[in-house]
Amino acid sequence: MHYIWEHCLWAGYAQQTTDGRSVEILSVGEHNRDAGPDYSHARVKIGDKEWVGNIEIHVCSSDWLRHRHHLDSAYDSVILHVVRTADKPIYNSRGELIPQCELQYPSEQDYLSKLFESAQAMDSAFTRIGCAEQLVRDPLLLTEGWRRSLLHKRLECKRASIERLLEITKGSWEHALYISLARNFGFHTNSLPFEQLAINTPLSYLQKHRNSLFQLTALLMGQAGLLKDESLAKEYEFLRTKFSLTPMDGSMWKHARLRPQNSPELRIRQFAQLLYQSESLLSKILDTNDLKELMALFAVDKMGKSSIEILLINTVIPYKYAYALHRNNATAANEAAALMEQIAPENNTIVRQWRVLGQSINNAADTQALLHLYQNYCQHHECINCEVGYQIFQDRQLRLF
Repeated sequence: MHYIWEHCLWAGYAQQTTDGRSVEILSVGEHNRDAGPDYSHARVKIGDKEWVGNIEIHVCSSDWLRHRHHLDSAYDSVILHVVRTADKPIYNSRGELIPQCELQYPSEQDYLSKLFESAQAMDSAFTRIGCAEQLVRDPLLLTEGWRRSLLHKRLECKRASIERLLEITKGSWEHALYISLARNFGFHTNSLPFEQLAINTPLSYLQKHRNSLFQLTALLMGQAGLLKDESLAKEYEFLRTKFSLTPMDGSMWKHARLRPQNSPELRIRQFAQLLYQSESLLSKILDTNDLKELMALFAVDKMGKSSIEILLINTVIPYKYAYALHRNNATAANEAAALMEQIAPENNTIVRQWRVLGQSINNAADTQALLHLYQNYCQHHECINCEVGYQIFQDRQLRLF
């Protein structure tokens, strides 16, 4: 069911809810491999109303009850329950009826068997990289020039995200940086709730209490809906009333399969410490290109070197790059991009996949370029727009003629 949903094998089949409303699937969302609903950020149109949220997939509706999702507030954000067989209505923890769709797709057994074989093949090292065999034979097909171009394309994408934040924050680079840092303190697993925490807790409120680590921690932990400490809870109640704040639902945070050093509670405390010790953080970031000085800005309790490097890769360097171009300073933008070459390469499943194909990976500039290549070309079969794919097509044409 997950494979069929994710790969849009339902396309061409009319979908509707169990109560007869039409269902148009605009985006299947992102597969969530942690605790919580199966797919996040999905977009579906039910009847004449468009919804954005989470999707849960089961074979039968009754699996919802068997898995006790009706008692778990983490599933209250589900906008559509996708099943093969709807054997009963289902409700969230608030008692609200959740729309269900009996997904229509090809049902021939032989066809489905081939799909499942394909699904197993998706775990191979060559997943979705169409030129894998050619790269194994000739790794230099992926040139240094194309890598440099890919790195700048990735930074341009991050720059576009920063510009959207600047629109939200009415041109405040400092406020936009605060939201971006918060998102990346979530380190992917909790990036969205961390971003929501920053949006729900204006920077100006935190700045009024930036000289008190205790108050910063109480404010952020309280807003996150994760307060257990009695003294912090008492302080948060004072601050919540002062600023007329509403806390988040604590169930938004993911804890499953997280190491203690990545728990949301610890990350929030670290974020509070960063705000406490870093006055004029944006100016300090923009004023130096010394990697050691940048690393030192983020030295907080129990924050490892690799975590700081991820913050530099995903937030600090993109902000330096975007701000330089905002000031029409191409030299400064190139200097910011060059900082990637001084940072150790990232280690994740996509990067390891490129290593299997014989690609040399020496620093974060390499990994950022290869991540962009995989996510924006390989996954979408944009081979004709990739330098590697174009070379392969040219070689084939020359052999034909």
